[in-house]
Amino acid sequence: MKQVYDYIIVGGGSSGCVAAARLVTDGKARVLVLEGGHGHRHPMLDMPPGIFKMIYGSKFMRYHQTVPQEHLDGRVHDIPQGNVLGGGSSVNAQVYMRGVPSDYEEWHELLRGGNDYPGWSWDDVLPHFRGMEGNNRLQNDLHSSAGPLLVSDPGHVNEVSRWFVQSVQALGLPYNHDFNGPSQRGVGFYQFMNRNGKRSSAAYAFLGPLEGNPDLEVKLNARVSRIEIADGVAVGVTYRDAKGREHQAFADREVIVSAGSLVTPQLLMLSGIGPADHLAAHGISCIADLPGVGANLIDHPEVPITALANGPYGYYLQGEGWRMLANGLQFKIFGSGPITSAGVEAGAFVNPVDPDGTPSIQAFCVPIVYLDRGAPGLVENSYGFTVTTVVTKPKSRGTVQLRSADPNDMPLVSPNLLKHPDDMQTMIAGQKYFLRAFHEEPLAGRVKRIAIPAPDDTSDAAIAAHCRRFVKTNFHPSGTCRMGPDGDKMAVLDARLRVRGIEHLRVCDLSAMPNINSGNTNAPAMMLGSRCAEFALQEASA
Repeated sequence: MKQVYDYIIVGGGSSGCVAAARLVTDGKARVLVLEGGHGHRHPMLDMPPGIFKMIYGSKFMRYHQTVPQEHLDGRVHDIPQGNVLGGGSSVNAQVYMRGVPSDYEEWHELLRGGNDYPGWSWDDVLPHFRGMEGNNRLQNDLHSSAGPLLVSDPGHVNEVSRWFVQSVQALGLPYNHDFNGPSQRGVGFYQFMNRNGKRSSAAYAFLGPLEGNPDLEVKLNARVSRIEIADGVAVGVTYRDAKGREHQAFADREVIVSAGSLVTPQLLMLSGIGPADHLAAHGISCIADLPGVGANLIDHPEVPITALANGPYGYYLQGEGWRMLANGLQFKIFGSGPITSAGVEAGAFVNPVDPDGTPSIQAFCVPIVYLDRGAPGLVENSYGFTVTTVVTKPKSRGTVQLRSADPNDMPLVSPNLLKHPDDMQTMIAGQKYFLRAFHEEPLAGRVKRIAIPAPDDTSDAAIAAHCRRFVKTNFHPSGTCRMGPDGDKMAVLDARLRVRGIEHLRVCDLSAMPNINSGNTNAPAMMLGSRCAEFALQEASA
């Protein structure tokens, strides 16, 4: 039997879940969501600290390995992406961050033009953020307590996180009670997308209430291999189920691609949409020559500072099973304790060069010795704490290209983290700033020694070498199918998220971003899903 829907959404990640929910709820449309990964219901995914157990070696993650990065001395590193319904919102550290108004004002000016320009200013996107948010503390012009996405203060705060906040205040950075408030600048505690120790993913928040609705069909382990295009119109998709059987589904209105910044450009290219010469090299007929597909890869680079503790401070994941058991019992019986925390409780936004200027560095305090599996391990397993510094508005740009015409092959990913010299200089300044925090009380009294970077040489050259050795993704790849104004040859999408040159085809994930926002990207991904549904429904009713 021919499968026909109003809309087909390729990818059930953060953006796709929101778009599907709005199309079904507001548009009364029949929607098929094709998710290549697994279901999202799993105890380790639901509990906040599960990320540290699931991020590597889990079926719920798909591991994209970069090509050798010559500017990082040939290093290869992983970029894990969600392989599960809910996408990043089902596997991330749950930090709720929107970015700052100037991020969206920048988009607005860049994309301005045309009679049907929808607007991308802060005033245009804020209603979407507020409409989704159900905050447990804030209710004002910037926040709502009524939305389905549950946003909460941390259920438990480790003493190390409190010491970090106090020590950074000792450097002169003010306390900030709301990083999504009037100003990002300051140090404080993040809010998270969870409630009472359970994750509030896009799958739970937006698709959960629609279970049993006949207008929504979600297929798991359904990996799309090609968008079907007839006479310049997207009419459906070809996909394979978990047993490898091939199927086709058709859309009367639109196909919406929401497969993420690494897979969305791959899928477009496999379907004949992308740089003509690159497609020809892989034997793919070009339907729409869009050289920007796979270009403009942006990610937030992250570099750790790690200290070993002189006492039982923080979380020691390598031992003390009795303590973990006690924490589990406390969570099970009382719904409280360390397991209600995602671990990344505290952070900061600062400009280390101009303390009163726009923040250029975001920091996360993690009360464990935490390193990417691709980084050389520490000599000593111990209690300790890690502060990661992140460049908020990186200038480096990378690429996503086809490895082959086989949809089962992973794409070639080159993120070029810290390749732009300005990014490296910003990161060096951030590292030096937060190294000072380890020497301020009350944190200083709990440090046995700084493990990385080497404390005996904090010259720019030494810190740069440390950055090249340890830099990794902050899990925020973006921009590979970016929006742009008419006349921009590298713009894959117009300001309504429509793929140029192909009708009835839209993209609504982080690949659409013309530039990355300042801070975590999961909430902006959901905003893009909400706007995509808004645009699609406007056109359907026109």
